[in-house]
Amino acid sequence: NSIILLNSLSPSPKVQGTHPDCSIILHFQKREAECLERIQSESPTTALPGEKGCPTEWDGVSCWPALPFGQSRAVACPDILNVFKKSKGLIQRNCTEWGWSLPSPPYHSTCQLEALGSNDTEAEAFHVPSLCWCCPFQRGHFVTMKVLYTCGYSTSLAALFLAIGIFSCFRKLHCTRNSIHIHFFTSFILRGTAVFIKDSVLFSDESINHCTMSTVTCKAAIAFFQYSVLANFYWLLVEGLYLQTLLLLTFTCDRSYTWGFILIGWGVPMVTVGVWVLTRLQYDDHGCWDDYSSLYWWVIKAPILLAIFVNFLIFLNITRMLAQKIRCPDLSKTHKQQYLRLTKSTLLLIPLFGVHYVVFALFPEHVGVDVRLYFELVLGSYQGFLVALLYCFLNGEVQAEIRRNWGKWQRSMESNVFNLATQDFTA
Repeated sequence: NSIILLNSLSPSPKVQGTHPDCSIILHFQKREAECLERIQSESPTTALPGEKGCPTEWDGVSCWPALPFGQSRAVACPDILNVFKKSKGLIQRNCTEWGWSLPSPPYHSTCQLEALGSNDTEAEAFHVPSLCWCCPFQRGHFVTMKVLYTCGYSTSLAALFLAIGIFSCFRKLHCTRNSIHIHFFTSFILRGTAVFIKDSVLFSDESINHCTMSTVTCKAAIAFFQYSVLANFYWLLVEGLYLQTLLLLTFTCDRSYTWGFILIGWGVPMVTVGVWVLTRLQYDDHGCWDDYSSLYWWVIKAPILLAIFVNFLIFLNITRMLAQKIRCPDLSKTHKQQYLRLTKSTLLLIPLFGVHYVVFALFPEHVGVDVRLYFELVLGSYQGFLVALLYCFLNGEVQAEIRRNWGKWQRSMESNVFNLATQDFTA
């Protein structure tokens, strides 16, 4: 998404991190700076066009060294990994009496961009000179994706608020299990809110150069986003821990466990993000802190992978324990139904255990960017809706309580109408 700019080294051990989406514009900024330094270092008496030759020139893509009149020079396509297709073609310019000629063949025909690449898409979005020959399709691709995940997060937020309202309004639904569900729902609400805040801070103004943006507001937005993501994964871990605790204690879970779950769900992410913020301030205070190529990104990534790994082990253990208990011949019918309900809940949690995150974590950040974005932004935006659907709207206990209160309300209304009619008749 947004951008990190390289800064000069200082005495403290710094790590220069570059956001993958900003690699192109930083590449051309660096090449342009080198070319301008070269131009400034040349003698002020360098020949003018049409007299003795052509001076050094930056054309927006390549630096063309000074050349005597009548000669030509050829350069290769810019060497940017995963952006340009490997091409042996050269771009040539001649020094004529009118100055430098136009590149021949043009950049867009010699240096072809990789199809549907992420980096070139971002470069075009940032208006890199001479590289916008496929802008409309690529920009439309990202606009479509933004519309999809905006709809997804909006739907999830509405469903999650409604689910929290249902759990809070009905007294019979007040229990440790639903309390944990409410915290889990809240983490999804924070995540969706953080995405909207991040978009409004970083991408609301298209005139801002995101590669050089480095404000307290954008850093705070990224820190809040990282906290919401961590909290989301750790409350998913708490859900797994709670399921296992129920099985170990045979469906009895003391309320004292709730405080431990709260410390894990909200406390661990708070400590992790605090350490990450202090580390970035001390050693890598560049841009908006959203560069996934920085070594300090592992301060966030490692705890997430740990939570997913532990959750996966819990999932396997829960499945094993449920299979053993269901096959037990001495199990009562009531307990068997409870275990079958837990089995169903456990199997429905599989899509939420971060399997896709584990798969993508094994590959470098620039690999499968489009697929990664689709899973994390588009499909991930509907996870909150799926959680509310499974834990609340399709929950038999919740449905029974809603029907009971609806029937009670209808009987109360009928009774009130009957009383009013009786009063009118007796009057």
